[in-house]
Amino acid sequence: MRRPASPRLIEQRRRAGSNIPLRLAAWLICAACATAAQAEPLAVGKGLRSISIGGEAIELHTYKPPQYAGGPILLVLHGLGTNAPGYRDYAIPLADQQGFLVIAPLFDRKRFPAWRYQTGGIVRNQRVEGEFTVEPEAQWMGRLFLDLIEAVRSAEGKPDLPYSLIGHSAGGQTLSRFAAFVPHQAKHIVIANPSTWVWPSREERFPFGFGGLPAKMADDAALQRYLAQQLTLLLGTADIGRDADLNVSAGAERQGANRLERGKNAFGAAQQLARDRGWAFNWRLIEVPDVGHSARRMFGSTQALAALPD
Repeated sequence: MRRPASPRLIEQRRRAGSNIPLRLAAWLICAACATAAQAEPLAVGKGLRSISIGGEAIELHTYKPPQYAGGPILLVLHGLGTNAPGYRDYAIPLADQQGFLVIAPLFDRKRFPAWRYQTGGIVRNQRVEGEFTVEPEAQWMGRLFLDLIEAVRSAEGKPDLPYSLIGHSAGGQTLSRFAAFVPHQAKHIVIANPSTWVWPSREERFPFGFGGLPAKMADDAALQRYLAQQLTLLLGTADIGRDADLNVSAGAERQGANRLERGKNAFGAAQQLARDRGWAFNWRLIEVPDVGHSARRMFGSTQALAALPD
């Protein structure tokens, strides 16, 4: 037989119950404050914000020009050194002249190793024979880029804010996979000095081409979409070294001996394929004279400004 509760226990339960609405109200107020804070527009000048995408916190380095008038978002993707604040700063002259809202996410190498960052998170095990096992599309880096853009659009209260993307070195590599495989509405994609490209061919296996991927990702329609994009290859004419960060795998070496050569070869192959098939071809090749593997000098060039027209 259950013993009746003591008067003291009854009183404790009564007090605890009376506090439940107050606790719930406090929690709701805190949650609302957090949501409102996250939804605030980006600060004028340089800023830093943490954005949660799919439960993953992304550090976002931002810049809004003092005279910002609702211009496009420019998503800036860093190289292997994960110097997101520096890359944000390199893009400030572009923002000031073109009115961009700059966002430069930080993708640390622990959470975003090469298979996930440089090659887009599309295929984890890239050494298997036959058809690859493709990761869920929601987990691809390209989807993460688009989710970050949507978060900034929401914060700015402008759901239709246009956007462009620029990446250098490793950031250029991931943009090559973004352009090849992720549906998007970017105004411009600028790929600067990457170590490797997605070759417009099914003869080259992923991540260096379309080979080994499911048919729907590698058919003629997919190749046509790739070649029809507003894609600029921004190449430094002095980026001809073979430094420690250059990808020297067999697939990469087939593209050329150095980054400049690989970029020119990728452009030539894409141009030839479009010509042979009668397909639309909207790629541009722009060279930056006397510049090597320097994001600061590439982004600060007049050629980079020309690659991102209004």
